[in-house]
Amino acid sequence: MWNSAENVFSRSASFREEEDDEEALRWAALERLPTYSRVRRGIFKDIVGDSKEVDVSELESTDQRLLLERLVNSVDDDPERFFDRMRKRFDAVDLEFPKIEVRFQNLTVESFVHVGSRALPTIPNFIFNMVEAFLRRLRIHQGRRSKLTILDGCSGIIRPSRLTLLLGPPSSGKTTFLLALAGRLGSHLQMSGKITYNGHGLKEFVPPRTSAYVSQQDWHVAEMTVRETLEFAGRCQGVGVKYDMLLELARREKNAGIKPDEDLDIFMKSLALGGKETSLVVEYIMKILGLDICSDTLVGDEMLKGISGGQKKRLTTGELLVGPARVLFMDEISNGLDSSTTYQIVKYMRHSTRALDGTTVISLLQPAPETYELFDDVILLCEGQILYQGPRVAALDFFAFMGFRCPERKNVADFLQEVLSKKDQEQYWSLPFHPYRYIPPGKFAEAFRSYQIGKNLHEELSIPFDSRYNHPLALSTSRYGVKKSELLKTSFDWQMLLMKRNSFIYIFKFIQLFIVALITMSVFMRTALHHNTIDDGGLYLGALYFSMVIILFNGFTEVSMLVAKLPVLYKHRDLHFYPSWAYTLPSWLLSIPTSLYESGFWVAISYYVIGYDPDITRFLRQFFLYFCLHQMSIALFRVIGSLGRNMIVANTFGSFAMLVVMALGGYIISR
Repeated sequence: MWNSAENVFSRSASFREEEDDEEALRWAALERLPTYSRVRRGIFKDIVGDSKEVDVSELESTDQRLLLERLVNSVDDDPERFFDRMRKRFDAVDLEFPKIEVRFQNLTVESFVHVGSRALPTIPNFIFNMVEAFLRRLRIHQGRRSKLTILDGCSGIIRPSRLTLLLGPPSSGKTTFLLALAGRLGSHLQMSGKITYNGHGLKEFVPPRTSAYVSQQDWHVAEMTVRETLEFAGRCQGVGVKYDMLLELARREKNAGIKPDEDLDIFMKSLALGGKETSLVVEYIMKILGLDICSDTLVGDEMLKGISGGQKKRLTTGELLVGPARVLFMDEISNGLDSSTTYQIVKYMRHSTRALDGTTVISLLQPAPETYELFDDVILLCEGQILYQGPRVAALDFFAFMGFRCPERKNVADFLQEVLSKKDQEQYWSLPFHPYRYIPPGKFAEAFRSYQIGKNLHEELSIPFDSRYNHPLALSTSRYGVKKSELLKTSFDWQMLLMKRNSFIYIFKFIQLFIVALITMSVFMRTALHHNTIDDGGLYLGALYFSMVIILFNGFTEVSMLVAKLPVLYKHRDLHFYPSWAYTLPSWLLSIPTSLYESGFWVAISYYVIGYDPDITRFLRQFFLYFCLHQMSIALFRVIGSLGRNMIVANTFGSFAMLVVMALGGYIISR
């Protein structure tokens, strides 16, 4: 018995040794590959436990889900341990992440506005505003406008590896503050002061590529699914410094003889390769944000059934999480979300920021107590002034110093906002021997500057950032994430997909054109037309004119289709997803087949039946003229849509343009 048991144990031990030897041989073979191939291959363990060498870009969807379940679900849905594993891998070879410290000094943002009845959106006011703007540009007349201060002398530091909460009542300037830090303020706002990233001004690098601003508005293309939206965002943004970091990590691990975790290795290689070669990062972001249950559902809008408002809000956040931005400014991401979902997203951002040394500012209106506890720092903004900036745990001490105490079991975030309100401030007064007097936000700002945390902050700002600590990969100097040729191809594939999803419109236009062509053919039948008098020529001219009007009118649908996509296009432009020509060029190329078959079909049905010159060259000439007319019609209505930027305005101008073309076309009013 003992001998047989001993044989069993020896066989199992030898089997494990053989498996270890095979795995060591696979890793050795992997390390001998060239660098380009090595970062694209990994060791994958399937569901039964068998290991095999795989190409990361060819990992099937079932294998991707299995990998994510092992990485994420194995830690009880807590991302902390997962990010710790990733961080320990970098620490083992002493490789640091690029860090970015954002500083702002004496930041002031002002705007000039009309007040009273002059600010109402009436037609006379619109005309006066246009005239005033023209005279201001010529420096003749400045107009009577009042100065509105949105941000007033804000100074502070947003540190890396710490999650910062931006708190403040509505209309306190939070959105303007985040836009200013992201370098995306509108031209109608006047900014003064200084904003630096690692000591570099906003003009020394490309802010939209280094930082990402998550807007309150959920603008998405309704005809795309959640997965397609995230994959498109990932392909446009590229991978940034992730690929270079992976190459350096692989080189150091090879020199140190370190064998990484198999699943983590495949996942990190997928992160560095990006959306063009693998969609694993998209699957991961969808799982983290709870979008995996609706990954193949259309986004939808008012006219098309799709995902819910809360899911759209998470999709807006996910679009920028798949990108390489090292600085995140997230504006009111909790709108439309329940407190549990908000907690999960902020929890993910906390661990991601700490483990990957990111810089994150999140603006929330009324965070739950457990969500508030996740933040490291707090910035309290009111009436354009910073009343407190520092550690979250020290915020209550400052207000206790001012004479206000937060009651037990009271949400601290609610207390910080209510104590600034004239209506709610008195209930928190805690000095019974001193009479209460309302303290305005300006007094809080002055007191904070004399408070110890405020003094330390001022002293730190007075010492310039040491550029020696700036990582060479921290700030992006390229305007776009990938090559322009790849952006052009991505945009072409994107618009081809939208054409397929909107195929009903093109089929309907084709059938409509077919029916009208049959009617035109029957009205202007050549058996009823003669070639004897000038009036007979007028009938042929009428047939030509009617054909031109129908083809011209067929491009009118471009107005509504473009206006619906304009907010998404402007969002992509501001985020530097692609240059404007990368959208315009494929849009024009894809309109050529439409013009060819619509104009060709019309000419083929009507030309010989109406009785035009039977010479084939004249037939081809009319076909070419109608093709050019259709192209002009599409371009005209796209221009009107982009100038109007509103469905009502664009349709009005489009109808007026049709009226002008029809009236002055040489038929209704003779040339």
